Amino acid sequence: MLLLSSISLTIHTHSLIVLVFAAFLDYLIGDPWGFPHPVRVMGWVISQFNKIVWKHFDSSSTQRLAGIVLGIGLTTSSGLIGWLLVQAAKFIHPSLGIIVESILLASCFAARSLRLAAQEVLQPLSKGKIQQARASLSKYVGRDTENLSETEILRAVLETVTENATDGVMAPLFYAIAGSFIPLIGGVPVALAYKAASTLDSMVGYREAPYTYLGWFSARLEDALTWLPCRLTVLTLAILSRKPRSVWRICRRDAVKDPSPNSGWSECAYAAVLGVQVGGTNYYRGVAKHKPFLGDNIHPMTSGKVYQALQLTRYCFLIWLGVAALLLFKS
Repeated sequence: MLLLSSISLTIHTHSLIVLVFAAFLDYLIGDPWGFPHPVRVMGWVISQFNKIVWKHFDSSSTQRLAGIVLGIGLTTSSGLIGWLLVQAAKFIHPSLGIIVESILLASCFAARSLRLAAQEVLQPLSKGKIQQARASLSKYVGRDTENLSETEILRAVLETVTENATDGVMAPLFYAIAGSFIPLIGGVPVALAYKAASTLDSMVGYREAPYTYLGWFSARLEDALTWLPCRLTVLTLAILSRKPRSVWRICRRDAVKDPSPNSGWSECAYAAVLGVQVGGTNYYRGVAKHKPFLGDNIHPMTSGKVYQALQLTRYCFLIWLGVAALLLFKS
């Protein structure tokens, strides 16, 4: 019994070291340019699979079936390859195992990438270089940016930061923590599997052609996997705000209007905490599309609000990391 307890402690200590080291790597380094990032590999696989589908599958039913194969195949294979890489590194040396696990897990977090993307837009905007800010923004959003005002640019940045806070930062951490409690699996394979689902959703999870049938499974899979970590993120933000009832009330009032079961809740929670309003009319290739208004327009949209949102995400991340440490030590 004592031996089993000792082994359990060692495994949980190992998992905690990996979680902390990965968080540290993402904070300091993020995604170095040219680094063979797992998401780039996933994206290449998806693109190659799409070419095969467009060439050989014409009907809606065969494209739906192909979408199921793509969704299940990429998520499971991403997790399996991650597991094999970790096991191979551990076999060579335990320390190498920790390094490989930490690097792979850090690649699942996008906190630094979000911060740098926001800064790339906000810095020229603060200097009055609105054309440069619009050009930088166009790299990160799908909406037309050529004629956006300063306020609309700030809204776009805030919406991007707060939507991606859940699926790019908090949800991968949630699955990394959950995986740490699964014997013989660990956090890295589970986090990589979620990252694959998130990548699938961003690349093919659209209702519009040509992805209407191919991407339906990936979109629903990502929605289902993100639902719980999204609600836990909203709850964490509500607690941080010190006005949890107000934040939850605004989310129950506004977030349900958004067609997405998760992004609306994520954006609305941040808007409620910050006292700003997001949503409105966006243009995509010249076509107007209205998003529901989320939050109350109490304070003006400023760069400071975007940086506050980024700081809130960091606080949420650290809180979850602290909770994970307590759970790992107690179990």
